[in-house]
Amino acid sequence: MIAMTRETAARLRKIPPYLFADIEARVRAKMAQGVDIIDFGIGDPDLPTPNEIVEELAKQAKSPGNNQYSTSSGEEETREAVAEWYERRFNVRLDPEKEVVITMGSKEGLIDFCRGFVDPGDRVLVPDPSYPVYAQGGTLLSEGVPVRVPLLPEKSFLMDLRSIPTGCKIVFVNYPNNPTAAVATRDYLKELVKWGRGTGTIVCYDNAYSEMTFDGYVAPSILEYGRDCIEFGSLSKTFNMTGYRIGYAVGDPDLISGLKKVKSQVDSGVPKFIQKAAVFAFGMYKDGGRPPVVEKNVAIYKERRDVAVAGLSRMGFSVNPPLGTFYLWFNCNEESMDFARKLLDAGVVVTPGIGFGEHGEGFVRMSLTQPVKRIEEALERIEKVLSSPA
Repeated sequence: MIAMTRETAARLRKIPPYLFADIEARVRAKMAQGVDIIDFGIGDPDLPTPNEIVEELAKQAKSPGNNQYSTSSGEEETREAVAEWYERRFNVRLDPEKEVVITMGSKEGLIDFCRGFVDPGDRVLVPDPSYPVYAQGGTLLSEGVPVRVPLLPEKSFLMDLRSIPTGCKIVFVNYPNNPTAAVATRDYLKELVKWGRGTGTIVCYDNAYSEMTFDGYVAPSILEYGRDCIEFGSLSKTFNMTGYRIGYAVGDPDLISGLKKVKSQVDSGVPKFIQKAAVFAFGMYKDGGRPPVVEKNVAIYKERRDVAVAGLSRMGFSVNPPLGTFYLWFNCNEESMDFARKLLDAGVVVTPGIGFGEHGEGFVRMSLTQPVKRIEEALERIEKVLSSPA
């Protein structure tokens, strides 16, 4: 009898353990010990999905026909809702048939896009630090080669377009940025599109945090500066719908077509009742401005941001109030994993920057996904830990 091998594929063995899974395991162990955990780790909103959307979802879940398969590219009504929102929000006109596809959140879309456009050995430009999916679930699972491009504080956490390697298939870009919370100027995005066009590099823009902005800052779409790009977005953060798993990709028809072809092979679309709820949510944007439910969310995150920034600053950390996302990114003045473990012993979870790439070392990310009272309590614990003798 021939022994059966159960070794995973080589491409899977190249991928390190997913950062957040490791953090979750450590947190579970602490909770099992009875430690009260204040979790600023994973970027999952603690705020509820707006009641209006939940009610629409419940209504649509009971409607006959919404229990049947959707299409892998999304229902026509949903794609039209995305296109209408882009015109109101960004003044960008899209063809719902050729330039829009509905995804199971932006993560699935990003990974499937790589499946469609990355051949074994293709080089893919990945910001460092960045959302791990770009390098791992996207590039490595497609047998591509991640080429790390540093995001440095002295460059405002922007890729230096004068020194980015050429000869690469795709460049991933994400502003407002996870994990650094940096934003990009409109002039920078114009130059980025020009650079991509001049080097033959596909600009893949992750715009998942476009609506989570503060202090008058309004995040643009990359499609305002070039239609030969692809942009990904999600309802996860805007409407606190992370568990619903619905997002979208928009842009160049050839890029959208390739993504659709992959999706036709691997999924049967987002459930119809969830898409109906998304159509309702997009309809809340009446004139391009943020609807009251989103403004309320942003106001809550702003208050949390200001409390956390003030508290960390009093401890001597240099923390700039970010204009976008619900993250704080700051230099912890030591190895990030050591700092994170030290705080975890006090029941406070932050994400070590090294998990986002080599150039994240020395930094930590703090998700503002706890109420103000818990943030204040966490700040007290952090101060106590840091003032204790080593």
